[in-house]
Amino acid sequence: MTDELKKKTYYFMAGLPRSGSTILSAILNQNPDIYSGPSSPISGLMVQLENYMANDELFLAYPKIEQAKQIISNTLTHYYSDVTKPIIIDKNRSWVNRLDYISNYFGIYPKVLCPVRNIDEILTSFISMHRRNPYETNGKINFIDEILVKNNIPLTDDNRCELLASDSGILGQSYIGLKDALLKGHEKQLHFIEYNDLIKNPEETMKKIYDFLELPYFKHDFNNLINLHQEDDTKIYGIPDMHSVRKELKSTSLNPEEVLSERILNQCKNAEFWRNLTEVKFDDTYHEEESNETKALDSNSNLIG
Repeated sequence: MTDELKKKTYYFMAGLPRSGSTILSAILNQNPDIYSGPSSPISGLMVQLENYMANDELFLAYPKIEQAKQIISNTLTHYYSDVTKPIIIDKNRSWVNRLDYISNYFGIYPKVLCPVRNIDEILTSFISMHRRNPYETNGKINFIDEILVKNNIPLTDDNRCELLASDSGILGQSYIGLKDALLKGHEKQLHFIEYNDLIKNPEETMKKIYDFLELPYFKHDFNNLINLHQEDDTKIYGIPDMHSVRKELKSTSLNPEEVLSERILNQCKNAEFWRNLTEVKFDDTYHEEESNETKALDSNSNLIG
């Protein structure tokens, strides 16, 4: 661990999309000692730097291994050099796949917060978000429909769900990443946070988080939440309220049965593997049936189920 890394304490956040990570950050940021920002590029940047060094002819001709390691190791401290708080939580869903980067480059025992949620509720959240932010209103196509259009796939809610849950989709990638981390025996480094627990029993849920992080508990105000780090969701995702946080901690989610088709609902049944960790075992059946349209997108892109 470098001297710069020793000056602050670092934890990480991954988990599934639409599962409360932005809400959790808003809560954690009430603690004057904790900084929990939006998703950061650090995880991907480290991989790109490592790959560049490993394939650059100038570096290979005269390799400086230790200096290369220092460059990669210092990405975290440089990125957060503007943060004065002593505890930093870096968010990126790929951290569960790169726990070795945390330990090898940062010299830190990885502790990763993983917000999770019923798969059908996640898809319902995405579809609901799409419906309340139509192209006609925003003047910008959302990131889901943009991919479908580029691949000549009809713009239907079923196709949106299948794209999201495909191996290359935002939900599918994080889902498989979490499962792979468990298959590799990293369950002690991950702390799963159920969305509904956070909403309905926030005090108890937050105490468990502090226990996992081995930090003294801080009394939070769950009726005065603010997103201190609002991202430019319209510009990047085409969805203005993608990371909006309501002042009061409560759920306004729609019933999945009122939003999703019967086929999608059936494919989502019993997909929450993290609730039965003793039964997690390697197999190739992350997914099931998919439509002919989305097969054109990815030969392995089936819906989680």
